[in-house]
Amino acid sequence: MNSIPNNAIRQVLLLFVIILIGIILFLQLQSFIPALLGSYTMYVLLKKWMFILTGKYKWKKSLAAALLMLLSFVIILLPIVLLINMMSSKINIAIQHSSEVLNTIEKFIHSYEKRYNIEITSSKTIDQLTNLGTQTLPRILGATFNSITTIAIMYFILYFMLAEGRKMEAALHEWIPLKDENTLLLRRETNSLVYSNAVGIPLIALLQGILGLIGYLALGVSEPLFWFMVTCLASMIPVVGATLAYVPVAILFFANGMNIKAVIMLAYGFGVISTVDSVFRFWLQKKIGDVHPLITGFGVIIGLNLFGFIGLVFGPILISLFLLLIKIYANEFSIKRNKLHNTS
Repeated sequence: MNSIPNNAIRQVLLLFVIILIGIILFLQLQSFIPALLGSYTMYVLLKKWMFILTGKYKWKKSLAAALLMLLSFVIILLPIVLLINMMSSKINIAIQHSSEVLNTIEKFIHSYEKRYNIEITSSKTIDQLTNLGTQTLPRILGATFNSITTIAIMYFILYFMLAEGRKMEAALHEWIPLKDENTLLLRRETNSLVYSNAVGIPLIALLQGILGLIGYLALGVSEPLFWFMVTCLASMIPVVGATLAYVPVAILFFANGMNIKAVIMLAYGFGVISTVDSVFRFWLQKKIGDVHPLITGFGVIIGLNLFGFIGLVFGPILISLFLLLIKIYANEFSIKRNKLHNTS
């Protein structure tokens, strides 16, 4: 009877301990995954400038990293933070006056039910909406605090990524158990996907927001800047998108008896604002990173469930990475060549 070599036993035991510790660390640190993914996204966008400042202009790594982090916060994250603060104040007002708002909506709906002799909703539905609002809105406020914490941790990680970027990439290249060509392919495709989503999604959101702002100003909407920000944020949500912004505006017009403006708002929203999303979003992302529209759509839904807001970027990347790893596996182990060899 052949005995198992001691070296094989030690290898299996060591792998078991490594996997066990890895699982424990993952379970304890999984709340930091969005911050880690966000820092990697920022690193991909900023590393070119980091290498220019430290290589060409001989800046200190700490100074270059601090400057790039400050600029990224002002250009990218400061508008998001301002939007969160603005939304928080609006949510507080909505919570305090939720019953008044719902009563106004109920009266508006009942007036149309009476006019056209139809039933749009019931008192039970209104009660359910009230309960949903009182439960959901505080969660949004809690998510605001979580977002601020995630951003702080993200920048903490990003500093070390920028300062030690070359060492980090060299270590990953050395430790990834793939051929050099497949390691380079993995890095190139991942960076391309990050660019596609991190640049494409905010660009489309900004474009929709600008188009929405034009309509809000033309129709005399109260607080057009607030609704511009809401449109930008809502356009990043899959399926419904910017309808979460301009449909409530139209409802407010209807509630105030401005039916013509309400109809124009809906027509402009569905005909112009949403057209930007359906026509240009997938086209732009496919142009930048060659991402299939189905990957983008399903990826955003999956990513939001897994990672929260940063899932808008990393959801499509996760699906694309899965398909890329299948391709790399086939190339790494020469599956096609073996199959052809066996058939011949």
